[in-house]
Amino acid sequence: MGTGIRKRPGTNKQVPYLSHEFIIQNHGDIATCVCMVFIVGLMFQTTSPLAISFIAPKHNVTELDQNPVLYTYGLRDLCLLFFYTVTAVIFHAIIQEYVLDKLMRKVRLSKTKANKFNESGQLLSFYALSCAWAVSIFKDEGYFQSLNFFWTGYPHVGLTFMAKFYFIIQMSYWIHVLPELYFQKVKREEMAPKITFAAINFVISALVYLLNFSRIGITLIFIDHVINVLFHFSRLMHFSGKNKIARTSFNIYNVLFVLARLSAIILSIFVFWFGLKSSSVDSINFEERNFNTPLVRTASLASILLLQTWMLWNFIMFQCKKIRENSKTSLSKTTIKPVQSKKVKTPREGSDVEGETSDSEKVKAQ
Repeated sequence: MGTGIRKRPGTNKQVPYLSHEFIIQNHGDIATCVCMVFIVGLMFQTTSPLAISFIAPKHNVTELDQNPVLYTYGLRDLCLLFFYTVTAVIFHAIIQEYVLDKLMRKVRLSKTKANKFNESGQLLSFYALSCAWAVSIFKDEGYFQSLNFFWTGYPHVGLTFMAKFYFIIQMSYWIHVLPELYFQKVKREEMAPKITFAAINFVISALVYLLNFSRIGITLIFIDHVINVLFHFSRLMHFSGKNKIARTSFNIYNVLFVLARLSAIILSIFVFWFGLKSSSVDSINFEERNFNTPLVRTASLASILLLQTWMLWNFIMFQCKKIRENSKTSLSKTTIKPVQSKKVKTPREGSDVEGETSDSEKVKAQ
């Protein structure tokens, strides 16, 4: 991002147009130009219908003059995914250049730690926005007034503007991770875990959106993202050298992580095993978009339980490994002081002999 065409660092030569280096250095500006094409298209009558398909949601199930307007999903959502994926690339570049790069100048980090710092900074921004967005939905739509809110009225075909856009932004963000691997020059051996992580999150958001499990889906995503906000904040504090804040934050994270996973498991069991069972159907009704069959419910619940259990298992294994490493470190730092033999003193110095005995016992205790 920024004004003018960037030049190769350390030289006065301009980067060749349309080269890989040119695209990488100016990808934020290129993405901005792509978005501006659609925004300018809104100003002309002939191109406005096409341009608005990429910017505003379609497939409304209620009239536009009703309040609130409810939307469902359809093929035109692919246009939204394209536009907001490009938008995610722009915001990624803005956060990197105007926030993270400025913070990086204040701390000296190795290349590996710098990459982790940037990764946590980007994810913290997204997770914080996602949590704030979810809280707004909870407030406007009356979540948590009763437990049966999560399954009453299923299928939840109609989504409010904020709820529909929530899922569009979720999916767009995880799609944008793929081009960012190229823009950030990520090594091949480091791509696999990043792609896997983004793919899992994208599939979860897409399935929740398509199967009309939006209420329980937004809640479970919110629980996960709150924990991730705390984790990446702790990481940033650690890399910034604020170890006291980082230790406190990590300790809080360790407790809340377990509580969050258990909460997600319990809530999922209540909704999928007990709540939705009361309105179960024998087969999928594609016209009504009703996927509340025993097979879909069981598969959904099993997937959630496996994912939560897998994360809990990895967390426990990591904590056990950390405890073992800390115990080995503390043992290596502990040294036994040798007891020096001293000259036996005369009986009149008995009090001193007792003092020596007590000192030797302390050394042995150590």
